[in-house]
Amino acid sequence: MSGTYRVVKRGIDLTLASVALALLAPLLLALALAVQASSPGPPLFRQPRAGRFGEQFTMLKFRTMVLDAESRRSGLLAQSQEGAWLKLEHDPRVTGIGRLLRRTSLDELPQLLNVVRGDMSLVGPRPLPLVEHAQLPTWSTQRLELRPGLTGLWQVEGRTRISFQEMLRLDCEYVGELSWWTDFKILVRTVPAVLVGKGAN
Repeated sequence: MSGTYRVVKRGIDLTLASVALALLAPLLLALALAVQASSPGPPLFRQPRAGRFGEQFTMLKFRTMVLDAESRRSGLLAQSQEGAWLKLEHDPRVTGIGRLLRRTSLDELPQLLNVVRGDMSLVGPRPLPLVEHAQLPTWSTQRLELRPGLTGLWQVEGRTRISFQEMLRLDCEYVGELSWWTDFKILVRTVPAVLVGKGAN
């Protein structure tokens, strides 16, 4: 990744994310109030994730689960469709409004703040929870060379329809094909992927 690409990419991230936050402020406020009214707990969910070079950061999302979701995670692992991560057809921890937010990807909008802060980029590899990051095979560590993305190949190719190993392969493919054109294509493909709820769970 050239210095020019890195600097310009950061400038684009900061500009677009800041503009989006300003334009979407009323929607973000309405969603926060709806989440808080739907079930006990704060509107935002904060979770440690692995960022660039594996450095930990706190990723933001609108809360889509009940407040004690993390403590119930271990009890659901036996039902997971894949051993590398918790993948359920119907997660009982997800609230009613949480299902809507996930299906429309509106729960991801607070990550625009992560982009502004420099934790994330608009386009990049998926930011992994620490427990999943710890399971990374050696061949996939090149995905850590970039800031994780709000969207990426995993999101536009099918999200939860894709296995953990395939998601890692897509992230490495993105790193190998790094270019302005690749970023633009992913951003454009994100729109229809969100509208049809491709792979949303």
